Amino acid sequence: MSGWSVNDHKSYTNSPATGQKRMRSETGNKVTVVLGAQWGDEGKGKVVDLLATESDMVCRCQGGNNAGHTVVVDGQAYDFHLLPSGIINSKCTSVIGNGVVIHLPGLFEEGEKNEKKGLKGWEKRLVISDRAHIVFDFHQEVDGMLEAQRQEQEGKSIGTTKKGIGPAYTCKASRTGLRICDLLADFKEFSARFKNLVQQYQSMYPGLKVDVDSQLKKLKEYAERLRPMVKDGVYFMYEALHGPAKKILVEGANAALLDIDFGTYPFVTSSNCTVGGACTGLGIPPANIGDVFGVSKAYTTRVGIGAFPTEQLNPIGELLQTRGHEVGVTTGRKRRCGWLDLVILRYAHMINGFTAIALTKLDIMDVMDEIKVGVAYKINGKRIHHFPSNMDVLNKVEVDYETFPGWKSDTSAARKWADLPQKAQNYIRFVENHIGVPIKWVGVGPSRECMIQMF
Repeated sequence: MSGWSVNDHKSYTNSPATGQKRMRSETGNKVTVVLGAQWGDEGKGKVVDLLATESDMVCRCQGGNNAGHTVVVDGQAYDFHLLPSGIINSKCTSVIGNGVVIHLPGLFEEGEKNEKKGLKGWEKRLVISDRAHIVFDFHQEVDGMLEAQRQEQEGKSIGTTKKGIGPAYTCKASRTGLRICDLLADFKEFSARFKNLVQQYQSMYPGLKVDVDSQLKKLKEYAERLRPMVKDGVYFMYEALHGPAKKILVEGANAALLDIDFGTYPFVTSSNCTVGGACTGLGIPPANIGDVFGVSKAYTTRVGIGAFPTEQLNPIGELLQTRGHEVGVTTGRKRRCGWLDLVILRYAHMINGFTAIALTKLDIMDVMDEIKVGVAYKINGKRIHHFPSNMDVLNKVEVDYETFPGWKSDTSAARKWADLPQKAQNYIRFVENHIGVPIKWVGVGPSRECMIQMF
C-alpha cells in the first residue's frame, strides 16, 4: 500500500464545504480531582470542602453510600455518604455521576438528616446522571448474606459496609442492573425487570425475602421526587467542560489501596477509586483532567481486614486510634492504626500522578517521643521496588523504617508553615522528598481553618 499523497492530506484536513482548514478543538475547562492515597478515611472531605468554597461544580464519580466524608463548618459536623461534600456551598452545583451506585432511601435519608443540621435547598442544586445504577434494598441484604457465607466457609469476611455496593456493581457488570433512566421511563417495564431481578436473586439466595409490591410503590414515589434532579450526565458534563470558565472539582470516594484493580484485592471496594474512575464515572476525557490531589494522613489507618504492613498492635496504635478518634463514619468500626507507609504513597502516586498532596492529622502525633516512617519493604531480607499484588506476599513483607524525634508540642493552633515546630517541618519535608510530590496542605485539626496551605 502506498503512502498518503499531498492531495489526500489536503482533502482530509480541509472542510469540504468551505475549503477552510478545520479549527483544532479546545480542550475546555480542566477538572481538579481529589483522591484518597491510602485505605480511605484520609480527610478527603475536608480538602474537598476547602476547594468547594471556590468551585462551581463538585462531582462524585464512583462508589456509593459505603463512603463517608465528615465536613465541619462553623462547628457543625455534616456527614455525607452519597451527596458530594460541595453540597454545603449554596453557589455550587453537586453532581452524582454515572459511575456511582445510588441507594435512593439512603440518599433522601442523608439529605433529611443534614437538613436538620442546617443544610438548605440541597435538592435544587443536585444533578444526578441518568446512567447511574440503582442499589436496591435486596442488594444490601445479599451483601450481608455473602459476608456471613464467607465467614462460615473461609473463616474470614471481606469487611464490606453491607450497603449493597458489591452486589449492585455485580449486577452492573453482569448486565442485569437497573439504572435511574429505567426508573424514570416506562414504570411498567421497570417493574417487570425489577421482578425478574428479584426472582434471579431469590433463586441464588433462597432465604432472601423481598416484598416486591411495597418496594415498587416506594420506588415510584422516589422516581417523582428524583425526576427534577436527573439529567443526561454526558451532555451535562460536556456543556460544563466546554461552556464558560468553571471550576470543577471531582471528589473521589474510598482510596487507591481500595481500588478494584490496584488495591489490596480481594479486600477492596467494587469500583475504580483512582484517577481513571473520574473519567469513566463522569464521562470526562483524560485531556480535561487538571490537578490531581492525593490525601494522606500523617500516619496510616485501615478499616476491616486485609494486609497492613506498618500496623502497630501496641500502645502506639492505641494512642493513634484514641487521639485520632479513628472510628469509621459509615460503619462505626474502630480503625486499625500504624506508621505512615511511604511505599503505599509512592504506589498511589504511580497510578494517579498526584500533582500535590494534602497531609492531614499531623496534630495527632504531637505527643509522641519518636515517630517512624515506613520507607521500603523487604522480602527474605531483600528490598523490593514494587508493591506486592499478592496478599500472602504482602502479609509477609518486613518494613524498613526511618525514625524521627517527636516535636512534643501542640500544633493545633498553627495556621502557617512557620508556626510548625522545626521537627514537624523536617518530618513533612522528608515525606515530600521521598515520594517526589509537593505537600500543598498540612492538616492540624478537624475544621477547614486547620488546613495550613503551603503554596
